[in-house]
Amino acid sequence: MDTTKTSAPLTPEADPAEPKTPAQADRADGSTPAATKADTTQAETDVHTSDAEAPAEAAAGPTGEADDPDDPDTPDGLDEPRERIVGGVGAAASAIVAAGLGLVALSGTWVSRVIAERQTLIGQIESVNATTTEAKIDALYGDAWHLTALVNGVVSTLALLLAVFVLARPAFGVPDRVLPVWIRSIAWAAVALGALGVLLFGFMYFDLLLPMPKAAG
Repeated sequence: MDTTKTSAPLTPEADPAEPKTPAQADRADGSTPAATKADTTQAETDVHTSDAEAPAEAAAGPTGEADDPDDPDTPDGLDEPRERIVGGVGAAASAIVAAGLGLVALSGTWVSRVIAERQTLIGQIESVNATTTEAKIDALYGDAWHLTALVNGVVSTLALLLAVFVLARPAFGVPDRVLPVWIRSIAWAAVALGALGVLLFGFMYFDLLLPMPKAAG
């Protein structure tokens, strides 16, 4: 009989290894899981992208586009106008008054009519002592017509001078400044009316346009 006994193992048998997930295996090895590495890489990419887009957005205009220095629509590409349009109340009022005076002078002013009627009355008084027909006609009508032409001619001259002053005023002021178009248009119209009135009433005063009638022999 074999009295030799097999001794029992001193160490317990190791349990069979259980399957581990890739994440547990990575944590056991001390390394970062693959999914975590991908998330970290994506986050770093987003940070770099946002840093690169920030200067571009700062350089972009209010519409989201970057300002082009060569674009004429941008403030830097715009050139300052060489002529700055300015127009004061005085220039506008003077131009309107000049045009009104020129028009009234051509149609006849109330002052010229009153002066003509007064001169006609004086001529009637003087015609009593007139010895010739020409002297009587001149006393009754000639002096009144000449005074009418003289008064209207003076008004036309004032209109012409005022309009010329309005047009010439910017030349003696700040350089590169002009009047608005509507003020210049009214001033030029006043110049035309004033010049026409000066010529017309000048010819009438000197009997060049409408000479005094002559009495028959």
